Amino acid sequence: MTEQDRTAPEPAGADQAGQGQAEPGSRPRWEYPREWAADVLASDGGVVHLRPIVPDDADDVVEFHSQLSERTRYMRYFGPTPTLPPREVVRMTTVDYHDRVALVALLGGKIIAIGVYEGLAAAGKPESAEVAFTVSDEHQGRGLGPILLEHLAGAAAENGFTRFEAEVLAENTNMTTVFRDAGYQLSRSFDGSNVHVEFLIDPTEALLSVRNARERASEARSVANLLRPTSVAVIGASTDRRKVGNVLLANIISAGFTGPVYPVNGPGSADRADGGGARSVLGIRAYPTVRDIPDPVDLAVVAVRAAVVVDEVLDDCLAKGVKTLVVVSGGFAESGEAGMETQRRLVGQVREHGMRLVGPNALGVANNDPGVSLNATLAPRIPQAGRVGFFCQSGTLGIAILDTAARRQLGLSTFVSAGNRADVSGNDVLQYWDTDDATEVVLLYLESFGNPRKFSRIARRVSREKPIVAVKTPVSDDEDRIARMLLEQAGVIRVDTISEMFDVASLLAYQPLPAGPRTAIVGNSSALGSLAGNVGARLGLQVVASVDVGPAASAEEFASAVAAAAGADSCDAVIAVFVPPVAVAAGDYAAALLTVAAGLEKPVVSTFLGDEGVLPELSVHGPDGSPARGSIPSYRSPERAATALARAWHYREWRDRSDSPTTRPRGTDPEAVRTRVREILADNDDGVVELSPSVTTELLAEYGIEVVPFAEVRSIHEASSAAREQGFPVAVKASSPSWRGRPDREGARLDLPDATAVVTAFGELSELTGDTVLHVQKMAPKGVATMIRAFTDPLFGAVISFGMAGHTFELLDDAAYRALPLNDLDARELVLAPRSAALLTGYQDQQPVDTDALADLLMRVSFLVEDIPEVREVVFDQILAAPEGASVLNAQITVGPVPKRMDTGPRRLGDGAPDR
Repeated sequence: MTEQDRTAPEPAGADQAGQGQAEPGSRPRWEYPREWAADVLASDGGVVHLRPIVPDDADDVVEFHSQLSERTRYMRYFGPTPTLPPREVVRMTTVDYHDRVALVALLGGKIIAIGVYEGLAAAGKPESAEVAFTVSDEHQGRGLGPILLEHLAGAAAENGFTRFEAEVLAENTNMTTVFRDAGYQLSRSFDGSNVHVEFLIDPTEALLSVRNARERASEARSVANLLRPTSVAVIGASTDRRKVGNVLLANIISAGFTGPVYPVNGPGSADRADGGGARSVLGIRAYPTVRDIPDPVDLAVVAVRAAVVVDEVLDDCLAKGVKTLVVVSGGFAESGEAGMETQRRLVGQVREHGMRLVGPNALGVANNDPGVSLNATLAPRIPQAGRVGFFCQSGTLGIAILDTAARRQLGLSTFVSAGNRADVSGNDVLQYWDTDDATEVVLLYLESFGNPRKFSRIARRVSREKPIVAVKTPVSDDEDRIARMLLEQAGVIRVDTISEMFDVASLLAYQPLPAGPRTAIVGNSSALGSLAGNVGARLGLQVVASVDVGPAASAEEFASAVAAAAGADSCDAVIAVFVPPVAVAAGDYAAALLTVAAGLEKPVVSTFLGDEGVLPELSVHGPDGSPARGSIPSYRSPERAATALARAWHYREWRDRSDSPTTRPRGTDPEAVRTRVREILADNDDGVVELSPSVTTELLAEYGIEVVPFAEVRSIHEASSAAREQGFPVAVKASSPSWRGRPDREGARLDLPDATAVVTAFGELSELTGDTVLHVQKMAPKGVATMIRAFTDPLFGAVISFGMAGHTFELLDDAAYRALPLNDLDARELVLAPRSAALLTGYQDQQPVDTDALADLLMRVSFLVEDIPEVREVVFDQILAAPEGASVLNAQITVGPVPKRMDTGPRRLGDGAPDR
């Protein structure tokens, strides 16, 4: 490990001075792999900081041990062990971070758990290590054992170990349960009162599934602590109605929060003078600090200056046991580099104190559950209770969004505006909504993805049960195109505007999903019906009936026509268009339409009176009087009604096929490639390494990918000899990156029939390209030139693209993208996704190519990048796709350190940057 690796910055919750950290800018007192430090979530949603142990921890280790119960010490040390001998303390705290590794879990700077592994090379087991961990009695049951085990396994695998062993007392069933529930396949043996446990630490699908389930539970619990508090403190509550703190307190009170509310009129408050503060705010007794509140506080909503939050408020919240902070104050990352540094300090201290943070610079949070009734936002108006969850970043935009939802009668279950997203992100809230029975539809306004790989993984799972509608603000055309494809792959309904998001949400929240694309249009205006049909057909709907009842039709005739159209077996959905003639009571038509729709299991949407939202006349009222399922959404235009219906159909289509398996192709050897890649990186100090064509070919062979045989030649004699060995016809090709694989740049001579042609080609290309090494390659079967590229995108994480090869397709930018990893369906769809894919399927009577072979290549590349996160890029340019098989002509692999934003390895929180 390089010096740079060992001294990299720690995550936001990094330990303070005295815990192995030097003064800023100086050399760390103790050198250890800083990337092993992490902020993690316990099973109760609280934050704990992990880092490698250092010798300075000796006194804290002694204190930690002294506070363990007698039984905990007995279970760990197989005896009473009331005190640790000094030699044992030194041994525990002085490790080499390779053969012996120890991690400590910290809360408020105090050790609450220790995990350790020690290599067993001396026992003749160089690939095995013995593992053990101890959790303080107060923190047992929080899932810290599995977390320590995950992170120790990650460190051990990095250091070349493949197996863990443990000695456990037979009566210590909790310990063996930790190993088993973590997803490891255990091998156990009994020796009297002890149990010997062994297991492989390499991640398996079962292990990753368990890890992801634990992550989901802990993140959902942490957001539940935020959205379902039993008590709230408003820090910075002001008596001045123009101040933010006053608005927050007033909104919480007016919403009818079901728990106690405590105004804090102390540090940073606008009312504070001469060290004092207001005795009450809005008629409620106020306190100078959170510490002074006599009862427990779950949630603190903070509206004081940034410096006061960091310097004063956090310690008070820790002392009070506050679980979550919502910071609406500005002056952080959005204000410049100084504010960014203040935000980093804020996140670090929040996590050190075991809390979670929404914001800073947030609008706030809301929960319409009658058992909570929380409006801790700055919004003057929030929608009524409903089944839709909403997440956004921008506070100003959030106010407008909430107002629009209220006007459209779209009820919300919960709302989170995360501001700078320094801690709690959209991924966390998605995990909560996945487990929340009160939320059926999810709306996201995304400015960036944060951890895109994790977002894709979570969104794909959530979308199988609950539709997600997202507006993604584009930064560039390229980003917008990739974002759209990745969202569609995860089942997310991507829309372009907030208005369209609410159009789709209104259908999803109140009507069933269409079973198919077959749509009937019924109305009293043929022109409006034609508009709906044209737009629907363009978006993939099939108009099976278009019924014009005429402007003079009665309410009963209008409803009967809808019922007849919807009752046909050939119909999956209905668009009802009603423009009332003069002197007609529209209410009768609405009542008739609502009665007919109530008996259907097919969606009905409408353009009714030219209004939008869930109109009172078309509403089925729930117990609280708000619109409930069965209500019919109305759209200002028939085109918008058809668009919303088409979006819902495509989502239903995705969901019906979303359970496609992920089948590992035969003939893959991850361990061989992993070992070789790590050897290469260990021998290079430059970070990213572009592998030679020969090494690339060797590694691809371990994944069952054959590059058409070639030889590297340096003279005409070598070229002639290589051509004879491979058999004519052959190609002679340039080897430098600027020429390789690009026949349209004259970097190759093809179909050379004999040695004379090869010698001539060698001379021409040597002079043209300046390459001293050329390739002689056997000619592959003729086919369509295609290319595959898997790479790490700075915005979207691991991505794979597929398209036709050559200048023309490059200029047309005709490539399709998917997030990694792929499943079987992703691979098949990706082959057919480019606009030019017709060239592969029999365009103008040409013979179709073997698209299954291309999909197989995509899956093999997907597994290669998934198995070996050090693989930063894989490029196949070109692949000749023929009726029987696909031939890889040119391949390039680039390797480097694992990107920080990869969703790999043990669970950990992000680094507190504003664009996680």
